[in-house]
Amino acid sequence: MGIAETLGLLAAAAAGGAINAVAGGGTLVTFPTLLAFGTPPVIANATSTLALVIGTSGGIYGFRQHLAAIKPWLWRFVPVSVLGGLLGSILLTLTSNSTFSKLVPFLILFATVLFLAQSFLRRFTQTHLIANPTSPRSTIGSDAARHPGEPQPADDTPRLPPKRVIWGAIAFQFAVAVYGGYFGAGIGILMLASLGLIGLRHIHEMNALKTILGSLINLVAAIWFILAGLIHWPKAGVMVVGAVAGYFLGSHFSQRISQRSVRLIITLIGLTLSAWTFYQQFLH
Repeated sequence: MGIAETLGLLAAAAAGGAINAVAGGGTLVTFPTLLAFGTPPVIANATSTLALVIGTSGGIYGFRQHLAAIKPWLWRFVPVSVLGGLLGSILLTLTSNSTFSKLVPFLILFATVLFLAQSFLRRFTQTHLIANPTSPRSTIGSDAARHPGEPQPADDTPRLPPKRVIWGAIAFQFAVAVYGGYFGAGIGILMLASLGLIGLRHIHEMNALKTILGSLINLVAAIWFILAGLIHWPKAGVMVVGAVAGYFLGSHFSQRISQRSVRLIITLIGLTLSAWTFYQQFLH
């Protein structure tokens, strides 16, 4: 690698880590950057996953105070997340670079649309909860802040949603995990929407559950990619350094950054890259 490529990958990974810490969507920066430096699409996807998984997994530490509250959901969602992530990563290894190249424009566009729809999905979820105030409450608390160890009010007794809702959420999580193992961008948005619709209300606990499940999906995929020999190690090494630094800086300065501005930039990048890759694959 030349100096320009090294600095470019380092900057892209730092930006991706910071974006994941602030808003999510870092893959929309790291993956196209690897493509721009001539990395084959399948290798680029695998290398990007490995580079970002360390920083993303580090976010679990920031939600450690909410882990006790989400334990009842972990045993339901962790097995299908691991299995789905493994299946998705295996599907990627069975996909040729030429086939994956044709899918890239649509994957980037799909992830960008998901990212763009993030606010709408959150409002839809909140509207659903307001419109169904008597719906069964989940084991995760309400949006009202509770201190650890504080007894839950008598009228907010935690109850699980109906079994059909739980099984529907588990099936949806499996589908999300398969997509996450295959490409990954946008899985956090999908999971938050699903968790809200099944009755989870405390946004920090929802984020904690989403972060753990997303990290497991990416970790399983990264391990499979390593075993399958899909990692470009020199590029991955540079990007891991950048991603860790970016995640730290993003977490540290997230309160000072306008998330609306970050989302706008990511959306513009995603739409531009989707159009560019579509042109390269089908019109050039």
